Amino acid sequence: MLTDEQLKVMLAYIESDRIEHTISTKDTDKFSEAVCAFANDLPNHRQPGYLLVGVKNDGGLSGLKVTDQLLQNLADLRSAGNIQPLPVLSVAKFSFPEGDVAVVEVLPSDLPPVRYKGQVCIRVGPRKAIASEQEERILSERRVASIRSFDVSPCPEASLDDLALGIFEAYRREVVTPDIIQSNHRPIEEQLASLRFFDLRRGCPTFAGILLFGNNPRFYLPGAYVQYLRLPGTELTEIPEDQAEISGDLLYVMRELDMRLRTGIHATLRHVSALREKLVPDYPEIAVRELLMNAVMHRTYESNTPIRFYWFTDRIEIQSPGGLYGEVTAENYLTRNSYRNPVIAETMKALGYVNRYGYGIQRAQKLLSDNGNPPAEFVFDPHTIAVTIRRRPE
Repeated sequence: MLTDEQLKVMLAYIESDRIEHTISTKDTDKFSEAVCAFANDLPNHRQPGYLLVGVKNDGGLSGLKVTDQLLQNLADLRSAGNIQPLPVLSVAKFSFPEGDVAVVEVLPSDLPPVRYKGQVCIRVGPRKAIASEQEERILSERRVASIRSFDVSPCPEASLDDLALGIFEAYRREVVTPDIIQSNHRPIEEQLASLRFFDLRRGCPTFAGILLFGNNPRFYLPGAYVQYLRLPGTELTEIPEDQAEISGDLLYVMRELDMRLRTGIHATLRHVSALREKLVPDYPEIAVRELLMNAVMHRTYESNTPIRFYWFTDRIEIQSPGGLYGEVTAENYLTRNSYRNPVIAETMKALGYVNRYGYGIQRAQKLLSDNGNPPAEFVFDPHTIAVTIRRRPE
């Protein structure tokens, strides 16, 4: 982050493709468009961009008093999930006699094009613009040169014929604005590539494309399924009442998991006062869903091991292949988040399977507590994350 002296020097400059001034404190769209544009870094400066809140067009200070709430709102631009893939940003407050400045520092993305509500924002000099098809192509090609995650890497054995394009087109309508779709005359390969589902250089789908829209993802990724068991007791050795290998494209897998949760959770009538009763579930559906979707989003798809979803009479167990990733440790997993599969995470957020980045486990624990369930128990080893969710006591 900048020092006081560096910020004073920056205030002497007019807006540019790396600096935006604003006196607004509530224009979330404007803030988000600026963050998206800085993350795309179309000029390829490979240096941070800066949104300066509390600064007038001429570089003078507006007399703003920066509150903790404003800093929280600016930090939330990252976790709200409207900017995809997640930008890397930091927020700081600087105080001067003429007023405060809230600074949002945005690093260039390794996975462009970055979108805000389906649009690729860029900066052309001091103004914001929407990227043209050629500018999107430039950003996509830049991403190929810096691939880091497995889900955006190419699946060289696959071809366009391995994708169910109808499913992709339905997804595209959810995440790309209608005017962009209407004006889009690019080949389907370029449309897929703009959302990181196709590798133009290799002429093949990415693993994210195979997982999300593949006709048969397990042909290329044998462990890409969920092993489901519903057991009549508390031991895995008992004969299951129901079992399934839930496989197919991830959109189908997530719908199937939702259905099994809705039909599997039971509620009982309980007295909450002398005059009132209510139905209380043995598990809060949303909490279990959050933890299941976490497993789908964060597992390593390079493993041949499936996600295991075992439903006993006294508990639910979810086992996900792949240990903790990135900066996340057994000590900080409630407050830190790193994404092994950023494109899959982006897709799940866009479709509503993830409510807000970085808060899933905290939200699940609160819902369990509110329902009277014990907290979910986590066990981490280098190859697996296991979660146990215990039934609400009678």
